[in-house]
Amino acid sequence: MNQNSLFFRARWRLALWYSGVMGIILCLAGVGAYHMMVHAHWQGLQDEIEAVAGTLHDTLEPMLHQPDQMNPYVQNVLPNLCIITEPCANSPQNQSKRHILGVTQTNDYYIHFRDRSYQTIATVGNLPESEVNREAVWQILRDPQGRNYYQFSLLLKNSAGLPWGYMQIGRSMADYDRHLSESRLALLLGLPIGFVAIAIASWYLAKIAMQPVYTSYQQIQQFTADVAHELRTPLAAIQATVESSLAMDVLPETDSRNVLNVIERQNSRLSQLVGDLLLLSRLDIETNPPKFSHCCLNDILCDLVEELASLALASDISLNLDLKTETPIYIMGNESQLYRLFSNLIANAIQYSNLNGTVSISLTLQDRDAIAQIRDTGIGIAEQDLPHIFDRFYRVNSDRSRTTGGSGLGLAIAKAIANRHRGNIQVTSELGKGSKFIVSFKSV
Repeated sequence: MNQNSLFFRARWRLALWYSGVMGIILCLAGVGAYHMMVHAHWQGLQDEIEAVAGTLHDTLEPMLHQPDQMNPYVQNVLPNLCIITEPCANSPQNQSKRHILGVTQTNDYYIHFRDRSYQTIATVGNLPESEVNREAVWQILRDPQGRNYYQFSLLLKNSAGLPWGYMQIGRSMADYDRHLSESRLALLLGLPIGFVAIAIASWYLAKIAMQPVYTSYQQIQQFTADVAHELRTPLAAIQATVESSLAMDVLPETDSRNVLNVIERQNSRLSQLVGDLLLLSRLDIETNPPKFSHCCLNDILCDLVEELASLALASDISLNLDLKTETPIYIMGNESQLYRLFSNLIANAIQYSNLNGTVSISLTLQDRDAIAQIRDTGIGIAEQDLPHIFDRFYRVNSDRSRTTGGSGLGLAIAKAIANRHRGNIQVTSELGKGSKFIVSFKSV
């Protein structure tokens, strides 16, 4: 395929289309997966902060009495609490007390308590140095070092249900940003690798996809060459005969008849070849086959034996028919096509049998399968030629040469007719000892 520029270019174009489409799909899938992962992590981060804030809210509100003033008991819940009006020193006693949210002890979280005037009352953890929007419930803060924090603000009420102040709880986004950065890096590195893998796979997939087309193209080329060769011989004979006749000033009547006989014989050969080609073409492309009817194989074989008896006698061949069952065997099919199938097989058996040889034809019924066998004692077929004998214009060299006069389409036609009737043809042969063709159909 690579030696043929037409198919090589077609393979390249097909591979490029494969690569382009699959690359676009890969990019869309990668970007979609990345955005889904970002959304999932963002939602998880928000849910985590809300859970911590909700727990603190429910725990701290009963401890808050005076608005804008921090109750010292809050330090039992938040040991690292730093009240603005008091020294930020946590005693070992307070540190040893149990607290409800150990997550607030990590460096990832901070808590900022503000009064109703939005002034700082107390803090837990390291607050980012950044401006805060009073109106925003959720906001992202960035400190001078470029670190991001995600902050949630909510109103706290005291034990009497009156507004006490505000609590802002935030979390560092360093691990979140790091995870997204690693994911982007993996995506940026993975996409080119994926593109390379897709390109390699597309090249081989294009070869697989083009192979049947290329095979058909080769078959068409071979078929065209074979047809041209078959047509050239009779046409050349006619041309030579006509030219030799025209070169003569006077053509005797005997020579005239010889010329006409040559032309008639070559014309018959051409007509037979064209007829065989048309039959094969109809068998190949006919989408609506002719209506099948009940055909009796006994009658078809008997008629053929009677018709070809003279051909066998002229070749000193003994032609025998053995009907294994007296009950007529019927199949659904086209009688003329079945007649052509068995005619080709029997004629071939006679043609390639040795002098004083035997051609045996048998018909039997096995498990509703009608099985016909045509056996000859002829020259046989070499093992390497057996897979090709049903190919169009294929002839085994030497003994099965064009000197026998056939077009090389007989077995191809027989195979096509058998396939049209959902039958099967098998052949076994031994060089120098003869061949056996087995044709099977479903009986009715």
